[in-house]
Amino acid sequence: MKQDSLVNYNVKAGVPYPPGATVTGDGCNFAVESPDARAVVLCLFQSDTEEPVAEIVMPAKTGSVWHCEVEGAGENQHYAYRVERGEESLHHVPTDKLLIDPYAHKLSRPLHWNARHYEHDSQFMVPKCVVVRHDNHDRPPKPAFQPHQRIIYEAHVKGLTMLHPAVPDEDKGKYTGAAHPDVIKHLVDLGVTTVQFMPLSAFMPEPYITEKGMTNYWGYNPVNYFAPEPRYGKADAVRELKAMVDAYHEAGLEVIIDVVYNHTAEGGDGGPVLSFKGFFPHQAYLYEQTKTGEIVYSNHSGCGNTVNTASPVMTTMIMDAMRYWVEVIGVDGFRFDLAVCLGRDPQQFSPHSGLLKSISQDPVLKQAVLVAEPWDIGPGGYQLGAFAYPWLEVNDRYRDTLRAFWRGDHAITAEFATRLMGSRDIFHKGFRPVYTSVNNVTYHDGFTLHDLVSYTERHNEANGENNRDGHGHNLSANYGVEGPTQDEKILQLRERQKRNMFLSMMLSQGIPHVLGGDELSKTQNGNNNAYCQDNALNWYDWELNKRESDFLHFCQHVIQLRRSSELLSHLLLEDDLFQLDTNVAVIRWYKPDGQDKESEDWQSPDSQSFGVEIRGTTKDENDPEHWFLCFNASLQDKRFNLPGISPQSAWQLMVDTRYGSLPEQPDICIQRVFLQAGRSVAVFKQSQIVS
Repeated sequence: MKQDSLVNYNVKAGVPYPPGATVTGDGCNFAVESPDARAVVLCLFQSDTEEPVAEIVMPAKTGSVWHCEVEGAGENQHYAYRVERGEESLHHVPTDKLLIDPYAHKLSRPLHWNARHYEHDSQFMVPKCVVVRHDNHDRPPKPAFQPHQRIIYEAHVKGLTMLHPAVPDEDKGKYTGAAHPDVIKHLVDLGVTTVQFMPLSAFMPEPYITEKGMTNYWGYNPVNYFAPEPRYGKADAVRELKAMVDAYHEAGLEVIIDVVYNHTAEGGDGGPVLSFKGFFPHQAYLYEQTKTGEIVYSNHSGCGNTVNTASPVMTTMIMDAMRYWVEVIGVDGFRFDLAVCLGRDPQQFSPHSGLLKSISQDPVLKQAVLVAEPWDIGPGGYQLGAFAYPWLEVNDRYRDTLRAFWRGDHAITAEFATRLMGSRDIFHKGFRPVYTSVNNVTYHDGFTLHDLVSYTERHNEANGENNRDGHGHNLSANYGVEGPTQDEKILQLRERQKRNMFLSMMLSQGIPHVLGGDELSKTQNGNNNAYCQDNALNWYDWELNKRESDFLHFCQHVIQLRRSSELLSHLLLEDDLFQLDTNVAVIRWYKPDGQDKESEDWQSPDSQSFGVEIRGTTKDENDPEHWFLCFNASLQDKRFNLPGISPQSAWQLMVDTRYGSLPEQPDICIQRVFLQAGRSVAVFKQSQIVS
């Protein structure tokens, strides 16, 4: 490949570290890994027009790293690479493609698939890398609270802001919109502590979905692990994202991001060459041999390829990327999509894989929030419970059990009680804290909470796949009519079931995970796989009717109830040696008639009601915690005999899900008997009788 300088630059050897583009005193140092390249060409472009201004054959190589320093280049310099790798026996890929620097901290524009541009010269399709000089101004401190106090709210930058009436048009769908004071106020008023944003690093919608005229709205198809997604930027995605994180921290909110280290947008055989495939394909991806002897890309992600997280190149890059997001962008942690791929070393999962051990010993990352989605579709891909402390794990057993219990399924009550108490059959005492389980009823991939009680079947026709996509096992119900209805009895029952599931989540040991928009009664019209819907189907509707407003107030109320109590979020038992502390004096389980619940009662298929008494040790004699929780998933009302207490106190009703709005709920105190409605939860707290 030839060196063709349209602008004369003075080029020196430079240094191999740090990787990426680094502003120096005289210009900019460029360093990129490509172990088997014959030549690496640095391409420089005009910042306004992206017209090429120089092609510089990198003059120096140290080990597997190519490098040079270009005098006169600096902040905002646009660049990319071309690599000559020669003919290869394994997965030869074209060498005439323009490549994104794997360590680029900023991209000039979003990446859209364009087959014609890609085949002709991908420089017209591929955005340019942009040299960034990070400022070191003072930033607000990160929120400080105990891990068990965390309440996660999953959000999408665009969905959160596109229809918000207070967000200016130019900020809708942008980092600046997500940082709007009214958006942040909603989150603070709701009571969540942590906002988990769906992927914020640069991505490209898949070619097949683009050619159908749709897009990958969710963003789970990365092209780079460092650069913020330009779609959400207005003028400067890096600065605007930092400012958004700062605004959340100032409001006392954590920010964690969804990261996709299991596959990339380059796909498998026949997929586009955008970055990794051009620089180091043999180190970036996992391969396997078929029964016929063919070498193919491993596909444990379901997206065509699997990142080889065990290779030194990828382990180092992922670690560097995570530290960059924590130390430079300022986020507080990560949720790892298909996290089992992080532990494949190389093909089989191990909790002691190189990457997982690297994270556990890193002085920066071991203090970050680490949430695993503990599965992928590869061999041995279901690993719920296999990650070590301090990892948190998304618990699909919790999700399915809660849905089944409140739908009215039989023989599920015992497992429901286990999930309520922190899923200790999965996250064992002494090895994992009681808050390990991330408890969700809904997630971005699946029904919203409102749709969970409105549809029995998925309705994904808008996705263009004849309703074949998305999960078919939803454990949902419509209670008489599929979808919207004017039947008041059905509507009331649906709202009660939403309250039951949301309150159960807030009463469960573990970290509650709220799907953003559920508190607004968001509907996707029964679509449980809305990844390709960049429209009002996915955007939050902030215009609420009375029923929806009542549910929002209910959510705020029960979140505050959880936050007011240590016992409801952090039970420390005497037989749990993970922490040398205890705050529980009594936990007892009851049948509605007040008798202790025996093992045969739990196993009865008709047992759908129970009470649980939780009394704390007396640390604060003025405000002792003593709770009684009543769960009734049956259709019949149940007369509950509440545990006996002193004559000077009574059971105060804190929440009763039979009531549609908080003003309707009676302010009552009782001492013994309570008639609980079918399909409802009632929460009592002992209070002193004022004479």
